[in-house]
Amino acid sequence: MSAQTQTSFADGKLGGVLSLYHLLDPEVLANPYPLFHRLRTEDPVHWDPFLHAWIVTRYKDVVQVLHQYSAARTPTPEQLTAMGLAALNPIAQVMVKQMIFLDPPAHARLRSLAAQAFTPARVEVLRAHIHDITNRLLDQVQATGRMDVIADLAEPLPCIVTAEMLGVPVEDYQQLKLWSQDFAEMLGNFQHNPERVPRIVKSVQEMIAYFRSAIAEQRLTPRGGLVSSLLNAEIQGDRLNEEEVIANCIITMVGGQETTTNLIGNGVLSLLRNPEQLEKLRSDLSLIPSAVEEMLRYESPSQHTARLAPEDTILGGKRIQKRQAVIAVMAAANRDPERFPDPDRLDITRTDNRHVAFGWAAHFCFGAALARIEGQTAFELMLRRLPDWTLEPEPLVWRTNLGLRGLTKLPIRFGNRS
Repeated sequence: MSAQTQTSFADGKLGGVLSLYHLLDPEVLANPYPLFHRLRTEDPVHWDPFLHAWIVTRYKDVVQVLHQYSAARTPTPEQLTAMGLAALNPIAQVMVKQMIFLDPPAHARLRSLAAQAFTPARVEVLRAHIHDITNRLLDQVQATGRMDVIADLAEPLPCIVTAEMLGVPVEDYQQLKLWSQDFAEMLGNFQHNPERVPRIVKSVQEMIAYFRSAIAEQRLTPRGGLVSSLLNAEIQGDRLNEEEVIANCIITMVGGQETTTNLIGNGVLSLLRNPEQLEKLRSDLSLIPSAVEEMLRYESPSQHTARLAPEDTILGGKRIQKRQAVIAVMAAANRDPERFPDPDRLDITRTDNRHVAFGWAAHFCFGAALARIEGQTAFELMLRRLPDWTLEPEPLVWRTNLGLRGLTKLPIRFGNRS
């Protein structure tokens, strides 16, 4: 992002100009849905001159982009060097091997090998264990009558589960979380922040060293977990090399933590803001699976993702040139009234709720089954054990991550029930 553009925004010169760049305003970030509504109604396939990208906000168009456009959008180290951004090369060397940034056949190869380690049936076996972890976390706060939903549950639960899924020491989960937040900040923001580059590069290098060490340990003393499964996965003699294992352990770790943390935090806030829905759910816990899907639609943990046009094409009446960047705003698609009746209303009994919070088609979120189980378990046990939720009277602070929507903290009070 140019210094001139940043200055224009800081000076308020953008005014009413339609641009996703408005998300840099904390007030817009706190409630981006009016901006998404304007984009969807005024110019649903919008050329954003500040981002040099097309912004797509209607459900049908977002689905088409996620289904048909290229995910191979990460610059190679050679391209970064040519742009004078060689400092980012250690990050690019990892990202170009991650399945979420690959197209077929490379994507299909990686995903099919990794799928052996991450089947829904295998994840379902973890449900009882996730139940135990959640109970232990709630044990630590129940007697106090208050908690920070983010720090006390939404962050540690997926961190612990992800460490166990990977097969690395659970006591490392706090370090894994710090690395994950750094990587997620880079994934979720479209502005280039040179001051953050050294820290993110350092985090990536530390993660590479960590997982390389984990691979060496697993070769000497095999144990369960994703590291071992990816290392040993084989289809007709094809296996992942060590660099591919490391890169995809990193993206699995980041995705496994960030999505679930935001799902739990955003979901609790949505229920507190809609007390009739909270009481309906508390009185009928069988609605939890449906409620979690509605929370994913209503406050999508992942708000937008980028693709590249695979060829010259027409979308929404606009001519998009080959290799132009296209930002699919899933959070806007999930509130498209042409797809979801009364989309700005939280309805935990909503049917036909095929949202795009986890993406679509070949790049559908790899950890969706695990995130759903963690979310369902967290809400079930919070509702069973903690009655009478009330939000503490202090300002809400949203993470400065434009693509991954979540709160920095969410303090609540509750009654005490054993």
